[in-house]
Amino acid sequence: MSEPAVLNPVRTKEDLLFEDSLRPRSFDEFIGQSNIKANLKIFIEAARKRNEHLDHVLLYGPPGLGKTSLAYLIAKEMGVGIKPTAGPVIERIGDLSAILSNLQSKETLFIDEIHRLNPSVEEILYSAMEDFSLDIIIGQGPSARSHKLQLRKFTLIGATTRAGRITAPLRSRFGIIHRLDYYRDEDIKDIILRAARILKVRIDDEGSAQIALRSRGTPRVANRLLRRVRDYADVRGQAVITGREAKHALDKMEVDALGLDDVDRKILMTIIENFGGGPVGIGTISAAIDEDKDTIESIYEPFLMRIGFLERTTRGRKLTAKAYAHLGVAYPHRDAPPVPQKKLFKD
Repeated sequence: MSEPAVLNPVRTKEDLLFEDSLRPRSFDEFIGQSNIKANLKIFIEAARKRNEHLDHVLLYGPPGLGKTSLAYLIAKEMGVGIKPTAGPVIERIGDLSAILSNLQSKETLFIDEIHRLNPSVEEILYSAMEDFSLDIIIGQGPSARSHKLQLRKFTLIGATTRAGRITAPLRSRFGIIHRLDYYRDEDIKDIILRAARILKVRIDDEGSAQIALRSRGTPRVANRLLRRVRDYADVRGQAVITGREAKHALDKMEVDALGLDDVDRKILMTIIENFGGGPVGIGTISAAIDEDKDTIESIYEPFLMRIGFLERTTRGRKLTAKAYAHLGVAYPHRDAPPVPQKKLFKD
């Protein structure tokens, strides 16, 4: 079996130990997402020229693409501090009120997983983002009265992997909205070479190219694979990670040339063997492979769709001929009854 979560782009505790040192310190060091960087530079320069706060920013897209890094870079380029938090952490209205009232002028509040904010907490954000004020209820019962607390002008940066779960009233209050997309292999290769220099890992172009091909277009996955390949090279006494060495290590981890791991293959083969290639509902797939539905929808499905292996139809998920070819399974005629296929993985 492959290493658990080696291709999962969600941040792990181990990633936290390395990501701060690998995080870019300027827009020039931030590789990829060129259009987003160019736009943000203009918006930041305009805000600084007018000596104003930056409009509120919403960054969304799959995990591991650099939303947090961009948030920190925005604050740094604006020359202001940043207060990081996460949607699930802010449980009560008082928690958010305390954070907002302590923000300095033009300072940045970064809320990761903003789609997971408590609805009652989200509601007080509306006036805070729009009018920079908070409506506070003082007292209880008949003697209770409303008091408007004025806030210093600040910038809210929200990050989410599930933009569809952000309510329309909250989304409409962001002046700058950007979607981060998966990276090109060339950009991932440059990210790997930069990380190797910081981690003092010797790697050649072929080695970095092998890792880039299997990184699913995600910097966090690329950096994680680099660390795992380094472990294999160290144990085998290899001073430099070559293309051959990288391929050997990645094959040992059961990460194939397209970046598929055992979970991806299990999803694909389950759809073939149990459901004739589809269409089949995501809930049924989740139950069949004993994997969380949200994990499949947010982690595995987007990648399988991006490489053309999976189609989302009104009747459910369906595999393409390209997926059958990659797995070495004969593509069935759609007008013929499905034929049970031989298993290509162990339970």
